Amino acid sequence: MSELSRRGFVVAVGVTGLGFVVGAPRANASARAVNPAGTTLDTVATPVTTGTGYTRLTKGPGWPLVVREELVAGRTGRDDRRTALTSFVQFTDLHVTDAESPARFEYLHPLVSPAHRPQETLGPVATAALVRRVNSLREGPFTGRAFDFVMTTGDNTDNHEHIELDWFLGILNGGTITPSSGDPRRYEGVQSSGSPVFWNPDKPLPGDDYTAKGFPEIPGLLTAAGATFVSPGLDIPWYCTFGNHDDSVSGSLPEGIPGIENLYTGRYKIIGKDESSQRKLAATINTPGANIPVEELFSGGVVREVTPDERRKPFTTAEFVRAHLAAANTGPGPVGHGFTEANADGTDVHYTFRIAPGITGISLDTTTLAGFADGSIGLGQYLWVERTLRRASSTYYDGWGNKVRQQVGDELFILFSHHTSGTMGNVLPDYRHPLEPRLTGDAFVALLNRFPNVLAWVNGHTHRNKITPHPGKTPAQGFWEINTASHVDFPQHARIIEVADNADGTLSLFTTLIEAEAPYAADYGDASSTALASLYRELSYNDIHVNLGRVGEAVDHNTELLIVNPLS
Repeated sequence: MSELSRRGFVVAVGVTGLGFVVGAPRANASARAVNPAGTTLDTVATPVTTGTGYTRLTKGPGWPLVVREELVAGRTGRDDRRTALTSFVQFTDLHVTDAESPARFEYLHPLVSPAHRPQETLGPVATAALVRRVNSLREGPFTGRAFDFVMTTGDNTDNHEHIELDWFLGILNGGTITPSSGDPRRYEGVQSSGSPVFWNPDKPLPGDDYTAKGFPEIPGLLTAAGATFVSPGLDIPWYCTFGNHDDSVSGSLPEGIPGIENLYTGRYKIIGKDESSQRKLAATINTPGANIPVEELFSGGVVREVTPDERRKPFTTAEFVRAHLAAANTGPGPVGHGFTEANADGTDVHYTFRIAPGITGISLDTTTLAGFADGSIGLGQYLWVERTLRRASSTYYDGWGNKVRQQVGDELFILFSHHTSGTMGNVLPDYRHPLEPRLTGDAFVALLNRFPNVLAWVNGHTHRNKITPHPGKTPAQGFWEINTASHVDFPQHARIIEVADNADGTLSLFTTLIEAEAPYAADYGDASSTALASLYRELSYNDIHVNLGRVGEAVDHNTELLIVNPLS
């Protein structure tokens, strides 16, 4: 636990701005953590050395609780009055990856980010370590309430392949996973290709950027990464939200590219092109609405022959939903993991679910099959959200700002999506609703500000920790946007979210970051699942293209978010 937390102090952010001040003693200012062990309140992955070279990680001091009062000021004594309403965990951007697939363009990294990561072969086994962490924690650290569920907010797979989906479902539900495709006897991806563009762990190549940084030589790592392991599966129900990597090639190309299945299941993998071709292709992919030269993207240059595998076939949105609905994939429940038969055709994959008594969850689909990584929301889904909120809001504001009262039972709402308000500017038409207008994140924030019963919007996509207040025209109209870092890139976090009634006209939303259950210090000579999960974390920190700003600031980590209780 941090020194501030040990001494009973917190960092407070007041309604007057984002300046830090040391708050009053814990009894007057903040909640008492019932059990911080196993969370970043206690310890955090910390580099042994700083600088530009490769570094190991070690156990560092935990992060303190930050009280945020931008939407409403907290009242003293609430710690002794509060009642837990719900407690749950958010996973996001797991990016379970078939690193040997020919339908990837790693050679464009970092011009197209992220086309490749040095740790990606270890993703499946490391995700199982995150599952183990949730199973061992079992409850929220501030309210002590047992977790009601886990929600994964998109980019569950990296390249929307059937084999990646099978691994993802097996990891969360529990089962035996062999995270290898093609030839089961050997790894056939770019990290054993002999190309100096990539880290070759079995035998690092002189002169490549990874070796220059000090990446280690770890013979046998790629074999160990593809070895069979057992995931315990989550002990609690889990729900699923759709992300752009779940519906398109590398999360960025448009749907319906002729012959794309043959590229996924074929035998030729491009591992390099000349710099001019790379820059031209990257510029096209990064331009929304551009005509993607698929033949040029997946042909020519330096080619590696790989073993074809029909399991790499890309799934459709409908197949993604139906896989969740399959009885064999129910795991700890619920059936469909939020999706129902109404979503089974893949056209509309948004839904509502019961979080806890008096709280409704809304899972959105902010992706578009027209391509490009960012998203938006279709008009039909926008109007559906408006109707859903209105049906359970005795007080709300219409589109002109007029206050409306009606006789209905109230529910509190928490929304989940893949994209954030700031990454919903891609209004290209969605092929599932080709004539429907698309709306931006700003328009969606304006909608949520009309409904005081909205507490939070929880999302991913950016791979960074960021918590944003969205104040309304009145104090009751504000809500919190909670964006959490991915589990594929450092800092590899998930987030516990607890909601408590303070019995004083306010609610507290506690957010606590957690890490996978694996030692901070990686052991290069250990091929166990736990050791590989440790190495996954270390490699992600040292990725030569990593943006360590994704860790976020103290105000984005472990927080108490105060908000008006609209039902008091």
